[in-house]
Amino acid sequence: MTEPKDTGGPGALTLNGLSLKFGSLTVLDDITASLGGRVIGLLGPNGAGKTSLIRTLLGFYKPQKGEVSVLGHPLRRGALAIRELVGYMPESDAHLASMTAVRFIRYMAQLSGLPSAIALERAHEALFYVGLGEARYRLVGTFSTGMKQMVKLAQAIVHGPRFLILDEPTNGLDPSTRRRMLDLVLDLRDRGETKILLSSHLLRDVEAVCDEVLILNKGRVAAVCDLESERQTNKSFVEVELVNPDGDFSDRLLSLGCEVAVVDQRRMKLVMPSGVTVRDLMTAASDNGVAFRRLDHKRDSLQEIFLRAMEADRGRV
Repeated sequence: MTEPKDTGGPGALTLNGLSLKFGSLTVLDDITASLGGRVIGLLGPNGAGKTSLIRTLLGFYKPQKGEVSVLGHPLRRGALAIRELVGYMPESDAHLASMTAVRFIRYMAQLSGLPSAIALERAHEALFYVGLGEARYRLVGTFSTGMKQMVKLAQAIVHGPRFLILDEPTNGLDPSTRRRMLDLVLDLRDRGETKILLSSHLLRDVEAVCDEVLILNKGRVAAVCDLESERQTNKSFVEVELVNPDGDFSDRLLSLGCEVAVVDQRRMKLVMPSGVTVRDLMTAASDNGVAFRRLDHKRDSLQEIFLRAMEADRGRV
């Protein structure tokens, strides 16, 4: 894990001792994190507190303790200002089925404070942007699941938010539509005008578009990970089982810059730095007269990071 990077200026999202209770049930417990990524992934198992955190950011829940700032705006002192800055794509469908797409998006733009004429212009632009330009005069209720997801994205971005919350944006999508959704998230990210918080149970989607991740478990912070820095370190992870153990072999691996953890007499786990390859391991083994019975090689992944965070958090009371 790495510390969040300093992006300069106000962070995208700052949480300081955030606690939320429903009666005697604590759903968010002293959440503290400073996040400045362009796309922040929000992860956690069911019941981790992801939805509660999102609803707190939107001002639906009032925390008992702690502070929340979105783009430098404190939630307690500027909830209205935050709502004007934020676009929200909910997980559940929240459209008006009897409206045409363009009428619905214009309506949502007006609710966000845009004048009628500008709202209509933005509605057309948003629908073309998400690929629904030709279907914009159809009733939303006739749309497929994928089209309804795109409508939800269009209403979230129509007013030009600076902070965009996407809750399970690829939920129920076929592979091609899922790819289209992720490409749109990447495009919004790369334009640099909007910070994005993306909540998803699909780790591969988070890994594809996010540069920072907040992992929750049981209402607490399990980990904060800067994925961009993790990618730049380019570490590889190897588990080996030796046929004929040799104590000098560990020293040779250390000299290559590897991190070595001896599991037992025959097994060890290695973290290989950038530039060290499996071929280098084979050469070192040959030079030391060591043979491998088994060698498993993989790069670190978000799944591994997530599982380690869950394991580390398991022992907490």
